[in-house]
Amino acid sequence: MMGLLEFKELSKEYRRGGGAFNAVNHVSLSIEPGEFISIIGRSGSGKTTLLNMGVGLLKPTQGTVLFEGNDIYGLGDKDISFLRNEKIGYVPQGQSLLSNFTVLDNVCIPWFLFKREGDPEGRAFILLEKVGIGHLAASYPRELSGGEMRRVSIARALINEPRLLIADEPTGDLDAQTTAGIMGLFSRIADEGTAVLIVTHELDTLDYGNKTYLMDAGNLSPHAA
Repeated sequence: MMGLLEFKELSKEYRRGGGAFNAVNHVSLSIEPGEFISIIGRSGSGKTTLLNMGVGLLKPTQGTVLFEGNDIYGLGDKDISFLRNEKIGYVPQGQSLLSNFTVLDNVCIPWFLFKREGDPEGRAFILLEKVGIGHLAASYPRELSGGEMRRVSIARALINEPRLLIADEPTGDLDAQTTAGIMGLFSRIADEGTAVLIVTHELDTLDYGNKTYLMDAGNLSPHAA
């Protein structure tokens, strides 16, 4: 059965100190619609490099990334950007909101990157309600807590109804209660049919999702509970 997103023998090589090393080393992984997968590992283990290749931001040295059966690196830059905008929601590590835009406007941004019809503000407000911060629609990022900003980023990633949501260290700077809220939100998103892939070094997240993998020195393997 073909996965929604597939990594096939994916590697990324860098050179350092006159030698070569693989930040990602022959990784293969398949993600199905509605599946919630977590990849855990220490900082520097290759998790973010893997995600960046998976969303078309970083070309692999070797291997293939397939989305809905199509090799994304066989596409031109504009088509990769459209795919990422239309079908892959991405929550980057850290704070990524635009400070001069309201919460509602921040959520709407991906809608306007490519021409489309509809009511972006109406959908953005529905998403803010869904992630529990509809009352903050007119606020600015400087007025929000870390957990609230993360929820805005998640709503923004969902504005174009993607088939896959990818998040890089989504709970890295959050307290235990807020982490549980964010992870519960990801679980509900997956239950509604959107595949979810996160990378994290937080072991407290292991109770969530369908599968967990461990990344160590660029190598990916199933995590034994």
